[in-house]
Amino acid sequence: MLDIEFIRKEPEKIKKMIARKGADPALIDEVILIDRNRRRVLSELERAQSELNNHSKDIATLHGQQKIDAINDASAWSGKVKELKPEAVQAQSEFVELMLRVPNLPAEDAIDGQSDKDNKVNRAWGKPKKFSFEPLDHVELGEKLDLIDIERAGKISGSRFYFLKNELVQMEFALIQYAIETLVREGFSLMIPPVLLNRETMTGAGYLPAGEDEIYRTQDDLFLAGTSEQPLAGYHKDEIINESRLPLRYAGFSSCFRREAGSHGKDVRGILRAHQFDKVEMFSFTAPQNSIKEHEFLVSVEEKLVQGLELPYQIVDICAGDLGAPAAKKYDVETWMPGENNFRETHSCSNCTDFQARRLNIRYRDKDGKVSPLHTLNGTAIAIGRMLIAIMENYQQKNGSIKVPEVLQKWLSFDEIKRKS
Repeated sequence: MLDIEFIRKEPEKIKKMIARKGADPALIDEVILIDRNRRRVLSELERAQSELNNHSKDIATLHGQQKIDAINDASAWSGKVKELKPEAVQAQSEFVELMLRVPNLPAEDAIDGQSDKDNKVNRAWGKPKKFSFEPLDHVELGEKLDLIDIERAGKISGSRFYFLKNELVQMEFALIQYAIETLVREGFSLMIPPVLLNRETMTGAGYLPAGEDEIYRTQDDLFLAGTSEQPLAGYHKDEIINESRLPLRYAGFSSCFRREAGSHGKDVRGILRAHQFDKVEMFSFTAPQNSIKEHEFLVSVEEKLVQGLELPYQIVDICAGDLGAPAAKKYDVETWMPGENNFRETHSCSNCTDFQARRLNIRYRDKDGKVSPLHTLNGTAIAIGRMLIAIMENYQQKNGSIKVPEVLQKWLSFDEIKRKS
């Protein structure tokens, strides 16, 4: 949520900034009108309450006609308070509802553009492997080596689900151990968060009210997490954290659930875009003056993880129009996928500035005692399914087997996945 004081002072600037994200600038005009009405009603209610209190006090000390007048005045002001209270509640509700629709502002250095076609490659690492044979994609490899079963998952769950099998299950847990070992070394506290979240938390994280069609919801109005970012964002809700404790870095492992309602017809083959997947996610709470540096740190950890697996990748600078509502600045890591002969997103890393912190009422106290909203950031450590695809396709051999990245071998009893006899 944006600072209403900033909106009041710089409405034209904010209109231009949210327009860079594809939002309607007229939304800011609506906010200003609703805010003006809200403040008027609240001011009138405050005055009426004050007058009621004053006249009520006078009743006890006055006599005769003066007391009768005071009673009449108190009764009149009491009626005014009763009249204004529901109006004030309605005005506040309308104000909050509208403010929740305003996206975070893009960072000044976020590149211009309105879709993923406008994103720019920032830098690259490694070179795509040249095979002496025609490489298979992960679906073909999964079927031949009995590692993935999409057909049977479809019978019990529908499309965009899969069974992970045999050595690939073991490799998932090796990837998790690899991520955990790296992140603990980097100073992250490990978490297994709840994956059922209340509406307040999902709204605070910035995924509601917009985006509800992408989220699974239970009949008792709990939401399945689409990423550990969402529960981790709410971990310090309504708290004030001393600046000396910052940054606070958490690594959450969870299953993630996404309806993929807006991706009809996209990536329908294989396990790249599934309704359920596992992921290790990084999340940071930091002081505002350090959030740019923290963003670069999180990206460096992502790079360290992918480099350790010896997979070619590129860092992509996401344009303003392709940023989600909470993000001010975002980078993607795209890893080489030989089966598609293309780079595909495997990691994202976002600086959400104070957007989530304001919605979740998370603040910090600086050395001078001043209390202010802090900044939140998130980044993928390992999105299991996508990294399995990258490993399978990049490490496939001419004989049909898949080598295991050296960094994972210490957690496995095999160094190669071979065709079953």
